[in-house]
Amino acid sequence: MAHQARKRFGQHFLTDQSIPEAIVRAINPQADDLVIEIGPGLSALTEPLMTQLNHLTVVEIDRDLAHRLRNQHSPKHLTVVEADALTVDFSQFGTGLRIVGNLPYNISSPILFHLMQVAEHVRDQHFMLQKEVIDRMVAKPGDSDYSRLSVMLQSRYKMHSLFDVPPECFDPPPRVMSAVVRMIPLGADRPCPQSPEAFAKLVTKAFAQRRKMLRRGLSDLKIDWEQVGIAETSRAEDLNVADYIRLADYCVAEHKL
Repeated sequence: MAHQARKRFGQHFLTDQSIPEAIVRAINPQADDLVIEIGPGLSALTEPLMTQLNHLTVVEIDRDLAHRLRNQHSPKHLTVVEADALTVDFSQFGTGLRIVGNLPYNISSPILFHLMQVAEHVRDQHFMLQKEVIDRMVAKPGDSDYSRLSVMLQSRYKMHSLFDVPPECFDPPPRVMSAVVRMIPLGADRPCPQSPEAFAKLVTKAFAQRRKMLRRGLSDLKIDWEQVGIAETSRAEDLNVADYIRLADYCVAEHKL
C-alpha cells in the first residue's frame, strides 16, 4: 500500500533517484562509518546508503514508516529509532558520527540547533533543506540573507551549499526550491564565547531589530562601543562571528548580560 505523505510531519518524499545518489556521492561513506539518517521516509536515501555501509541507524517519527523499515531490513544492517529527532540524544550513538537526512522543512532550524549541542560527537552533516534556509546558513556579513541563523551556526560549523534540488524531484512537490548543505563542526581551537548563553542571547537581541543601528537596538546594554572595538553605527548584519563573540564577552565582563 502506498504511504500518504503526512502534513503534520512535513513529509515530502524524493522520487528522483539521481538526487539521493548525488547526496551519497557527496557523503562518500565508508563501510564502517557511523551514519545516522534523520527522516528516512520511503528509503530514497536509505537504500543507496545501505549499499555502502555495514550498518545504518535511522530516526523516524512516523510509526507506519518505522514499521515498514523494520520489516524490510534485518536489524543486523539497520537500526530503526522510532522517535522525534528533537527528543533524541545523538551522543548515545558514539563519536565520529555522520548525520544525514532530508529534514522536514517545518522544523529544520530547531533540529539544527538541537544537533549543535552534540557537535563534538559529529564528523560531518549533510542535509537537504529549503534553499532559502541554506542561503541564510552560509551567508556572509553584509549579505541580505545574513541572519541570527548564520551567526549561530557559523560559530560552530564550516558550511558549504552543494547543489540545488527543484520541487519536481519530490512527491508531493514542495512550493520552494531545496538544496543540500555540508556542515563540518569546527575544532576545539575555534573562537568560543565565555558564555554560550550570553552569546546566543546577544545575537538574538541584535537581529530582533536588524534595520536599526546596534547603538539603538542594544541601547539598554549601555555598551562602550569604542572599548569593544565595534563602530556604534554598525547594524546586526555587519558583524561577523568574532565580533559577536567579542561583544558578548564584553557584556559578560561588564555584567550587562
